[in-house]
Amino acid sequence: MTDYQTVRFELADGVATVTLNRPDVLNAFDQRMLDDFADLWRRCRRDDDVRVVVLRAAGERAFSTGVDRKAGRDRHSNPWSADDPGFFLGAKQNRVWKPLICAIHGMCAGGAFYWVNEADVVICSSDATFFDPHTTYGMLSALEPAALARRIPFGEAMRIALFGLDERVGADRAHTIGLVSEVVAGSRAEVWARAQVLAERLAAKPPLAVQGSVKAIWDSLSMSPQAAREVPLVYPQLSNPGSQTPFTPGPRIDPEIR
Repeated sequence: MTDYQTVRFELADGVATVTLNRPDVLNAFDQRMLDDFADLWRRCRRDDDVRVVVLRAAGERAFSTGVDRKAGRDRHSNPWSADDPGFFLGAKQNRVWKPLICAIHGMCAGGAFYWVNEADVVICSSDATFFDPHTTYGMLSALEPAALARRIPFGEAMRIALFGLDERVGADRAHTIGLVSEVVAGSRAEVWARAQVLAERLAAKPPLAVQGSVKAIWDSLSMSPQAAREVPLVYPQLSNPGSQTPFTPGPRIDPEIR
């Protein structure tokens, strides 16, 4: 187990379990948590003993309510040199292609979408609620809903962004719009247990095949439809065992022969 100030990190049988551990502030992130995540994502990327990551949260009330508005975070005085929190928190922005399972319970709000938006599998308990409070506090909401619009219908992402604290998406609605792929009956303990089952299944699979699949699918999101058909073809050609055997040409076919 690695010591961090704001999260618990445990690794067993290929499963890295990361638990947000600031329940007294509803697991809101401050600069210390940003730094902790930058380090743990680096470890997850480099350590081949890590095959899958489960992200969950301590406390009964919330997965996370985003940025800690009291503690704040470090900001560069030059806005063009400033780092977005996603550079620290996002698995894919840190080039982690080990699958990430998010196990959500309670409130999941605002900056917590940095994790959800870059997860490969998102499950939630039946008590989970999703919302973005930015506009209620007079703050522009941009990066979180922009990434969210790749996961759920545009109108749903826009509604979450605009209505702030006036509306919350419950677990069943989150499943209907594709924000989560499964709703687990119960609360924190039940969704943690289900996430562990899913993680163990993934950890048992050949890791390069799993990680290559994650990368190929995520890379395709930024491609045109044509490129998304052609470019990902390179991944199995490079990595699948059958593609490593020498190429043996077949008989030449004369184009004039019909």
